[in-house]
Amino acid sequence: MENAQQFNQIPSNPQDPEFIKALSGMSPFEIKSTLIKLADKRAQKSTATMLNAGRGNPNWILTRPRKAFFLLGEFAMKDAESLMTFDKELGIAGSPEQEGIAERFEKFLDDNKDREGAPELREFYEYATKQLKADPDEFVFEITDGITGDHYPTPPRILKYTEQITAEYLRWAMGGGDDQTKYDLFATEGSTAGMCYAFKSLKQNYLLNKGDKIALFTPIFTPYLEIPLLREFNLDVVKISANDDETNGYHNWQYPKEELDKLRDPSIKVVCITNPSNPPSVCFSPEVLDELVDIVKNDNPNLMIITDDVYGTFVEGFRSLMYELPYNTLCLYSFSKYFGATGWRVAAMALKQGPNVFDDLIAALPEERKKELNERYSSMTLDVEGLRFIDRLVADSRLVAMNHTAGLSTPQQIQMALFAAYAYLHREELQPKLITMIQNRLHNLWSTTGFKLLPDPYRAGYYSEIDMMVWARKIYSDDFAKWIDKTYQPLDLVIRLASRTAIVLLNGDGFDGPKWSVRVSLANLDNDAYLKIGSAIREILDSYYAKYLESKK
Repeated sequence: MENAQQFNQIPSNPQDPEFIKALSGMSPFEIKSTLIKLADKRAQKSTATMLNAGRGNPNWILTRPRKAFFLLGEFAMKDAESLMTFDKELGIAGSPEQEGIAERFEKFLDDNKDREGAPELREFYEYATKQLKADPDEFVFEITDGITGDHYPTPPRILKYTEQITAEYLRWAMGGGDDQTKYDLFATEGSTAGMCYAFKSLKQNYLLNKGDKIALFTPIFTPYLEIPLLREFNLDVVKISANDDETNGYHNWQYPKEELDKLRDPSIKVVCITNPSNPPSVCFSPEVLDELVDIVKNDNPNLMIITDDVYGTFVEGFRSLMYELPYNTLCLYSFSKYFGATGWRVAAMALKQGPNVFDDLIAALPEERKKELNERYSSMTLDVEGLRFIDRLVADSRLVAMNHTAGLSTPQQIQMALFAAYAYLHREELQPKLITMIQNRLHNLWSTTGFKLLPDPYRAGYYSEIDMMVWARKIYSDDFAKWIDKTYQPLDLVIRLASRTAIVLLNGDGFDGPKWSVRVSLANLDNDAYLKIGSAIREILDSYYAKYLESKK
């Protein structure tokens, strides 16, 4: 309650130590609202424009798969009305019918070939029917009925052809290459929903129990730090940290062997990873991947891996753990970032078909636990012990009783399929464009800080984590760095940026990063804005130094 009051009542001096202390206990995503208020207030009092580089919401969208979506919706309405109309004036029509629908769709494409979205829609249709060998009537009915939204998602986990199309995209996006390992997908309302479902099902199926050890690769997306500590989970968290791995005093954001070796402890049951990391935005090097494979193969074969790989497409040649350790890995992938689609809430969870550690650990549970699970899932199937973990995820997402109405809405699934097909078919053109756009913003940011951005082939650059202590030492002195840490609280840095320069960044320690670091999103502002943000960061460091010199007089 005290924090809530502080949040609503910003003092006249926002750098008041008590106010900063109260804010420090909150998630950086909640602190962000206070920073926005401070930045907006500053902008109103000056010629400055508020620049919000806090949350990683892209300022681009992919238009072509969206235009295809809207044109498909037009076909769906015309087809429904042509088959049966109960009341034309009020717009009450029948549902689309499967028989002959592919022929009607092809005619619609011919009649509308010059319309925006038509080339992409035809490409989508030909990709599914020719390359993936989909039955034309069955496929067109799925996408037409799906975009209409007239029926419950069937199967609840994901629509048949949507799964095939999305799986092909993920094989490319996650670095599968020619690997033909089959994955089952579960379409979810963004990866955040997938994250919640994973923790819930791990608990419900006795794969994670209160007091169990769970490892987190840090820095990491804040909810991964917060969820294990909730009362319903109450897990023992072991951190695998990249904070102290340095090259000549500069962060490289990889994981040293002594940190990775913590995973050799077989009492660690689950490890959660964001790869590329958030906020450093760096993917695992081949050396880290090799070390993880060695750890799992030789010391912790039952380790359950949850890897959140949303930023993988921003690294050329990215390789996910779902292809390095397929038996152990549950992969979460969101379409939010690459496609500029945070509002669509579309994502997929991917788990290897056939033998995987989740199913095998459930099969090895004591008989008493199996009996309890038989009772939990008995309304779904006569063969509860044969119920796979991926399907338990679906059921648990609706507390089992509503399993038959589970699943991501069908219009969302159709947009996801269009996104996946478009990005896969245009991968050679699209990925370099998006990577270059992000990298240009990154270099603009660092160019005006006066700091040195080291080249890194594993850097995605969707975010940049800047540790002010590194630059306090490099540019000035160790004594100055110690003075800052002794004199101020780390949150003072983002408070100063907001209240003095109208710039919103998030505090890196909220992601378990270095406590004097800031997270800058490179996704949500234009190139020139990052020149201003870089200058402002340097100005704040220099203002600390001026205070330091005064203290020495």
